[in-house]
Amino acid sequence: MSNTIKVIIADDHDLYRDGLRMLLEKDKDIEVIGEAANGKQLVELVKQNPPDVVLTDLIMPGVDGVAAIKEIFKTGFTRIITLSTFDSEHLIVEALEAGALGYILKNAQKGEIIEAIKTINDFRPYYCRSTSSRMARLVGQSKFNPYTKEKLDLFSEKEKEIIRLVCEEKSSEEIGKILFMSKRTVDGIRAKILSKMNVKTVAGVAIYAIKNGIYHIKP
Repeated sequence: MSNTIKVIIADDHDLYRDGLRMLLEKDKDIEVIGEAANGKQLVELVKQNPPDVVLTDLIMPGVDGVAAIKEIFKTGFTRIITLSTFDSEHLIVEALEAGALGYILKNAQKGEIIEAIKTINDFRPYYCRSTSSRMARLVGQSKFNPYTKEKLDLFSEKEKEIIRLVCEEKSSEEIGKILFMSKRTVDGIRAKILSKMNVKTVAGVAIYAIKNGIYHIKP
């Protein structure tokens, strides 16, 4: 199993952690090499047996997830993705600013959790598909920024126009009506935008656009 993605998971609920481990190990590309019930255990595990990816809850007894991420980040390790609930927006932002590279909600589909791990393993940020526009804006305005010196000339004016409309939560059909294009054409351009940004979700588009000055949040 030398080519597998080695993962350490942290969550203080035994049942959830057990279920998560079983879910992940059904994927031939993933190997769970350690489990922690709190942040202190997580930091020790990462130092003792460095994984490829850390998947951690944020609310844990003693040393919480954010504090653990800060300690792990000091070692130079960055492939961390957080597990959270829909009502923990401020904690997610804190975790990203502390060094995490992405987040996913605990009730996400199993396929998305695996996709998130594989994305983070490639040193690419991952934002949960069910991210709200409010959450995307919070992340966009935070200190978190995995995008450095991006080449904005990668995007045509038409693409930038579509990016801004995506950030305003317009559907492909709505964008088509605004720009006098077919939905199919808009879908094609949106796919190219995702590819150029190297993101997988609408939240990823919004955060990328805010961080790189393509989209400015209206007061």
